[in-house]
Order: sequence, then C-alpha cells, then structure tokens
Amino acid sequence: MIGGIGALQFKPAIDGAEAASPGLLQGGVGTKAGESVGSSFAEALGQAATKTVNTLQNAEQMSIQALKGDADTRQVADAVLSAQQALQTTIAIRDKVVSAYLEISRMSI
Repeated sequence: MIGGIGALQFKPAIDGAEAASPGLLQGGVGTKAGESVGSSFAEALGQAATKTVNTLQNAEQMSIQALKGDADTRQVADAVLSAQQALQTTIAIRDKVVSAYLEISRMSI
C-alpha cells in the first residue's frame, strides 16, 4: 500500500482499451465523457468486488496452466502480482469501511 490508497487507480482507459495495470476502479462507473454517475456506492463496490474475484480466478487459472507447462513464467508472474494488488486494495477498502463504521458508532446522537 503506497500513500494510503493501496492499488486504486483513477486514470481512465486510453482509447477504450484497458491500460497495462488493471485498477479496480479503472473503466468503472462514470468514467466516460457524457456518462451520468447515477449508480450507487453499493453498485460501485459490487463491481469492484466482482473485478477482484475475476482477477484472483485468473491468477489461479494461470498458475494451474503453468503447472501443466502451458503458460509462460512472465504471464504467471503478471497474473499473480495483479491478484496481489487487487487483494491489497480490497483489504485497504475493508479497513476504511470498518474504521468509518466504528467512527460513526462512537458519535453521539
């Protein structure tokens, strides 16, 4: 986790293509010009969780292919590092949500 943000990347995709480093919020809700930001926080969080699960499953599949001898070492390393980045981001988001909940629960009404 660098700078307290983790692996979140807020840069938009170039020419509609994913950049080399897939961030959880990259290409997400409301990133295209003229698109309304009508989705809720729960939808954005759900999309980020789905993308994280897909990244972890991809890393697992690449690792299995490497054991079979069907995948290059570089592909496996990239997939595993991407999965690690996604997991660290998820943990950072979870920690922020828990600390926000605890902060709200300490407030007097």
